[in-house]
Amino acid sequence: MNFDFRKFCKTFLFGQFLSLLLCGTGVTSGLLQKHGLNTPTAQCFLNYILLSVVYSSYLACRKETERPLMYIIKTQGWKYFLLALVDVEANFLVVKAYSYTTVTSVQVLDSFTIPSVMILSFIFLRVKYGLFHISGAVICLFGIGGLILSDVLTKNQTNNSQHDQMVLGDILCICGAVLYSISNVGEEYIVKKYARTEFLGMVGLFGSFISGIQVIIVERNGFNDVDFWTVEILLPWLLYTVCLFLLYSCMTIGIQYTSATAMNLAILSADFYALLVGVFVFNYTFHVLYFVAMAVIIGGIILYSLKPTESRDPLPVADEDNS
Repeated sequence: MNFDFRKFCKTFLFGQFLSLLLCGTGVTSGLLQKHGLNTPTAQCFLNYILLSVVYSSYLACRKETERPLMYIIKTQGWKYFLLALVDVEANFLVVKAYSYTTVTSVQVLDSFTIPSVMILSFIFLRVKYGLFHISGAVICLFGIGGLILSDVLTKNQTNNSQHDQMVLGDILCICGAVLYSISNVGEEYIVKKYARTEFLGMVGLFGSFISGIQVIIVERNGFNDVDFWTVEILLPWLLYTVCLFLLYSCMTIGIQYTSATAMNLAILSADFYALLVGVFVFNYTFHVLYFVAMAVIIGGIILYSLKPTESRDPLPVADEDNS
């Protein structure tokens, strides 16, 4: 069994940092929802702007031999537009889910990205999975099912309206997770074949355009009843943007050296951090099945990590440095 303990530890520690960032986005989203701000696209808009300012500017200044910005737009712009559209709507659905269910449920249900990424990686990236990987993913799915069931069982503790909202929130989160998996697989292909800066710059550029139009069309009235300049709104929004920007930037580094599946597994510990925050900040109560589901998911992660994946047709590694 080819278990690289040193690589596992590095991935795990890096995953803890990403998990804290992911937990930060969840907590700040929960705080914004708590104070009446329900504009999920606008909430992510600043992140795309920041990605565009930093990474699109870098692409614009590159030499012509390094795939500059205009060359990428002319030759593959429509592909990046579709990828950015998927990413924007994934963020929209997951942030919207915070309006209906708990921060912890969103964090755990977001792990549905893992089996989706595995399927797409097998089809498009030609990743070869063994028995350990498939079994680990199936176990994680059972854990996700347990979490959904725990939300259903909370009907005994809430009224029918609250229960229906929680189930709707779970559905939105799962749909968002599927879209995230598409974005993650596209991200892995790009950062390994071209460069991480290219993915971040193009998604930031097109994501700013798409989310800006969506805010104007769908969410332009969302600020009418909210005082944007209050500390309760402005501070969580800024913290959310910083956490999300760092998460996007650092996630590409992890994917470049491992895989989209491995990094999604590594950040599942965000669920534990979200649980702690949910208890102490949002005063959440949990059905005992929630903790059983968490244990099952962790068991699936460990089983998946026992053996590295192989590729049937390895992607060429990008020549660009790690900038």
